[in-house]
Amino acid sequence: MAQNTKPFRYFDIILGIFVAVLLISNTTSTKILRFGPFTFDGGTLLFPIAYIFGDILTEVYGYKRSRKVIWTGFFCLMLMVAFYGLVGYLPAAADWPYQQEYQHLLGFVPRIALASLVAYLAGEFSNSYVLAKMKVAMKGKALWARTIGSTIIGEALDTSIFVMIAFYGALPGPLLWAVAVSNYIFKVGIEVLFTPATYAAVRFLKRAEGVDHFDTATNFNPFSR
Repeated sequence: MAQNTKPFRYFDIILGIFVAVLLISNTTSTKILRFGPFTFDGGTLLFPIAYIFGDILTEVYGYKRSRKVIWTGFFCLMLMVAFYGLVGYLPAAADWPYQQEYQHLLGFVPRIALASLVAYLAGEFSNSYVLAKMKVAMKGKALWARTIGSTIIGEALDTSIFVMIAFYGALPGPLLWAVAVSNYIFKVGIEVLFTPATYAAVRFLKRAEGVDHFDTATNFNPFSR
């Protein structure tokens, strides 16, 4: 089906939620959690949703529009990091006693955000690329194979890059390994668990937006317009 020329009703909503998920997950990544057998940073609870939205965007609207969303999230995250750093650098009011606490928590965010920026671009673009290519190769069939297959590759890059940049030297070796493995298993598991919801969202959006894009002649360069 060719792309629709009329404005999309839900694209901006998905974009807004995607960016919110990205910013919240990066801020909450400053805390390491224990959840059953898993040990991971707090952002892992929410961040897999960004990959689900990435799958939906590429499946429905195509790689080109997904690329715009990925870059929008990237620049919003850069803005967040810059202002966290600026506020931390400016002198605190004389009667405000929480400067050390601010630096201890949000002062760690720039390193996490740097890790997330690099990992995010590598993971999201590979996820979108693999899904788009698989959709053409599979003639639009077996959505579950595309969403899970692309996530396995994208999250492998994302998790390994993020954990090494964000926590190497800050966490002991065994905990670093536990966080990496737990993050990866948990993120891919969320993708599998949410597969029925992904199917429902894709069906709804294709019907509501009147679009089901196949990337048969797409320029996959992440820096292309």
